[in-house]
Formats: sequence, structure tokens, C-alpha cells
Amino acid sequence: MNTQPKTVSLPEAQKMVDEWIKTIGVRYFSELTNMTILTEEVGELARIMARTYGDQSFKKSDESCDLADEMADVFWVLICLANQTGVDLNQAFLNNVEKKTMRDKDRHDNNPKLK
Repeated sequence: MNTQPKTVSLPEAQKMVDEWIKTIGVRYFSELTNMTILTEEVGELARIMARTYGDQSFKKSDESCDLADEMADVFWVLICLANQTGVDLNQAFLNNVEKKTMRDKDRHDNNPKLK
């Protein structure tokens, strides 16, 4: 039976990953290893995107790929890195939205490519 909540906040996700790593995963991989794994996972996501929305066709080995699962893999490793480096993803996200809002408040309105 799945006892996972239906939705999680960023702080809850960080806690869930930390608890999983410490109970099932034994320990975190090094930050450098996780950075490399993140790059690998982004590559797997890019492969699906290129075949689903781009010009490349799927190979037999690509047919079982799941876009949502690949995005979740990227998110998982990013959470691991945040936990390891002391980053509060909730606060970082809020700060990032504020930064983008201040920086880009008029930029996109004035972009003729977006009309």
C-alpha cells in the first residue's frame, strides 16, 4: 500500500529524500558524483524530449522511456545536491521567482518574438 502523500511541498520533498537516503540509500553519494548523475539524468530527459518533441525518432530501446519519471529523476538528484549543500529549495525558488519578476517584468512584454 502506498502511504506517500498525494502532494508534497519542497521542504517535505527535501525531508523525504533525506530520510530515504539515510534509511535505504545508506548515505549520500559525494556532491561531485551527484552532479555527474544529475548531468546523466538531464541527458536522459533531453533524449526523450528530442524524440517526443524534436525531429529524432524513437529507437526500440527508447520506447519504454517515461517523460515524467525522467523529470522526477532530475528532481531527485537536484534535491540530493540541495540537501548536501545546505540549500533550502523552497526559499531558493521564492528568491528566484522574485529575481526573475524584477529583472524581466517588462522584458517579455517588449519582445516582438513573443507576439
